[in-house]
Amino acid sequence: MSWVILIASGVLEAVWATALGKSEGFTKLWPSVIFGGALVLSMGGLAWAMKDIPIGTAYAVWVGIGASLTVAWSMFTGDTSVSWVKVLLLLGLIGCIVGLKLVDDSH
Repeated sequence: MSWVILIASGVLEAVWATALGKSEGFTKLWPSVIFGGALVLSMGGLAWAMKDIPIGTAYAVWVGIGASLTVAWSMFTGDTSVSWVKVLLLLGLIGCIVGLKLVDDSH
C-alpha cells in the first residue's frame, strides 16, 4: 500500500508543480487553490509512505515521478518543445524509478 500512496503522491507533485506555474505568483485563484491542496496531499502521502519505504528511495521515486510527469505534461500541452533527446531522457528517468522499486529491500 505504501508504494501506491507514494506513486499517487508523485502524481500530485506534478499537479502542484503545474498549478504553481499557472498561478502566476499566486495571483490566479484556482491554480493557487489547486496548488495548495495538491501540495498538502502530496507531502502527506510522501510522509506516510516513508513509514515503510526507505527515505532515499521514497524521495527519489516521488521526485522522479513528479518531475517526469511535469515535463511530459508540459510537452503534451505545448508549453515545452518535444525532442527525441528529451523523450529518451524521460524514459531513462522512468527506468531509474522502476529500478529503485525493483531493488527496494525494505520488504
